[in-house]
Amino acid sequence: MAGGSLLLLIDDIAAVLDDVSAMTKVAARKTAGVLGDDLAVNAEKVSGVRAEREIPVVWAVAKGSFLNKLILVPSALLIAALLPILVTILLMLGGLYLCYEGFEKLAHGFLHGDAEEEAHHTEHLEHLAGTPEQLVDLEKKKIRGAIRTDFILSAEIIVITLGTVAEASTAVRISVVSGIAILMTVGVYGLVAGIVKLDDAGLYLAQREGEGNWPGFQRWLGLRLLAFAPWLMKALGVVGTAAMFLVGGGILVHGLHPVEHVIEDAVAWGSSLPAVGVVTGALVHPMAAALVGIAAGGLVVAVIELAKKLRG
Repeated sequence: MAGGSLLLLIDDIAAVLDDVSAMTKVAARKTAGVLGDDLAVNAEKVSGVRAEREIPVVWAVAKGSFLNKLILVPSALLIAALLPILVTILLMLGGLYLCYEGFEKLAHGFLHGDAEEEAHHTEHLEHLAGTPEQLVDLEKKKIRGAIRTDFILSAEIIVITLGTVAEASTAVRISVVSGIAILMTVGVYGLVAGIVKLDDAGLYLAQREGEGNWPGFQRWLGLRLLAFAPWLMKALGVVGTAAMFLVGGGILVHGLHPVEHVIEDAVAWGSSLPAVGVVTGALVHPMAAALVGIAAGGLVVAVIELAKKLRG
């Protein structure tokens, strides 16, 4: 009897673990866009400090990110248990914020102008050339700004994950949300640490001395890494901005059922096209979601800029 009960318990645990594994994969796919944005934003936030302080700054932001998730995960699970409709509302607001942030990035040059950008750049260079106290102050500002941004993006990741496991049992929900929170934090800040040190690794290899094929290959690789690092940062910025519209627009489309039905009809039409149906059917939905995201972001930016002008 006891043996049968133990086998049933093991079977239940295995079933739960199987559900957790499957839903974690689904949630990871759905949050991949926000993850790309999180990676790009945080890599940009922690860049610009002295080389020897890059890893300590990344570690400080990572600790702040863990603290954010320690607050967000139980709060989100509690809201989902007591007031599930609020999860949908928060998800829509989060999607709208992502669209706003993406459009604001695109429109930044038009909204703020070259003079403001130049003044900000000059101020940053003065901080880097300043006293140790000024450098510490710059680091603290970067860390605080990165942790604030991480809080918003972490909330978005957790809410998207909650939406994925909304119909699952409590144990599966807790396991999947907690697992995604930990995996995303470790993954993002591990990659951020690697990205910000890529140029240092390139410089180290480029300065290697010695004759022969191996030292020569190291110097060649170091020079390639030094050339690649700035392009990687720019590419991450582009990918992150595109991810904002794709993820944010996708969330809004899912919440706006009439719009979703129109897009589903368009997907069906695109899939029915001869020869190219597979390609067009796969592209229609993300392109439509991105367009919705761009339109929503533009609308929010316009409202905010109008409000600023009205307030003088």
